[in-house]
Amino acid sequence: MKLSDKKAALSELARLYPDARPALHYGSAYELLVAVILSAQCTDERVNLVTEKLFAEHSTPASMCLLSQEELEKYIFSCGLYKSKAEHILSASRDILDRFGGEIPKTVEELKSLAGVGQKTANVVYSVAFGGDAIAVDTHVFRVSNRLGLAKGKTPAEVEKGLHRAVPKKDWSKAHHWLIYHGRRVCHSRKPDCANCTLSPFCDFFAENARKK
Repeated sequence: MKLSDKKAALSELARLYPDARPALHYGSAYELLVAVILSAQCTDERVNLVTEKLFAEHSTPASMCLLSQEELEKYIFSCGLYKSKAEHILSASRDILDRFGGEIPKTVEELKSLAGVGQKTANVVYSVAFGGDAIAVDTHVFRVSNRLGLAKGKTPAEVEKGLHRAVPKKDWSKAHHWLIYHGRRVCHSRKPDCANCTLSPFCDFFAENARKK
């Protein structure tokens, strides 16, 4: 994808999704952290159903740590991977209490130091909860970035670096949501709706398929 096409694609994404925002429901940085951990390989809709009950009773690290892992697993069972997610949530909650005085750390590196928190989760919390400049690469961002040619890579880390080069820093957090929305609404995993995609004039995937035909 040429530089001019990258700029055009970003402009079109901004036009298409001016109100793009997180789909997860949360009332604090801690609740967002827990919701993002739960969202791995799970829909945001399912996570919101689970956290509605969980956060009504356990919305702080101190309250969460009152639960045993088995008790927490019962709350989050329907999110999938519930054993590892429960372990990560409780470990991160203890870290927040023991190392950060009960307050969610506000930098990516400190967030990544929490047990069970990786780059994607740290980037989401940093950008959404604290207004930092970051691009979290989930499955939608990874797929759409590679297909468009906006940022190509075999790993999320490679795509993140490519997006840092392609997207102005002031737009990093917004671009994260633009790409997620486009992945959910148009550029589906199994069958992208290329015929109705206004990004097709700038898209490497569309151009490659057109050449094959």
